[in-house]
Amino acid sequence: MHVVVNAATSADGKLSSRRREQVVISGEDDFERVDHLRAESDAVMVGVGTVLADDPHLTLDADRRRIERRENGRPETPARVVADSSARTPLDARVLDDEAVTYLLVSESASTDRLDELRARGATIVVAGESRVDLSAAFESLEAEGVDRLMVEGGGELIFSLFEAALVDELSIYVGSKIIGGRDAPTLADGEGFVEEYPALSLDSVERVDDGVLLRYSVS
Repeated sequence: MHVVVNAATSADGKLSSRRREQVVISGEDDFERVDHLRAESDAVMVGVGTVLADDPHLTLDADRRRIERRENGRPETPARVVADSSARTPLDARVLDDEAVTYLLVSESASTDRLDELRARGATIVVAGESRVDLSAAFESLEAEGVDRLMVEGGGELIFSLFEAALVDELSIYVGSKIIGGRDAPTLADGEGFVEEYPALSLDSVERVDDGVLLRYSVS
């Protein structure tokens, strides 16, 4: 599976404020770029923290891209994937509507009653790992379902975990012209952090987009 992490940060590297509410960082040109990236992907992934904070839909905005996918024999919109070890995704979350397939990656510690409720809402449950999701094993299950290209949109805990498991192939960061600040505000890669053997990136391109800059990296 080819994994692309895409995120927008402030100039000081924050994904949102300390309140963990959605902050608009990029503009129309970058929104268009992100929609294109989604359309190229078989699935779009976030962590449950992003679902709880933003309630994203994770579908395509442009009708022409839906039509193109359908004409190419693909579902109109990519599948959705949520890393959710304890099955905390709300039953009324927008990712659980019937517009696209939704995979919930959970651990063995998740309540079976809760999983039954989520299945009733249409979620496809993937169990991997004892107390936390084993991302490597879960990704093998996704590949078996036909997910060859996965786009990851955050948040910071999930992105760190993916780098920690050496599962990232590309990283695209839109750096906007905004300062958010706050020691408790989420960053691009949260989690425990690395203290040695830091993941190595190779800068592929730099491009001005809207009032910010888009950095594209390959991951060694």
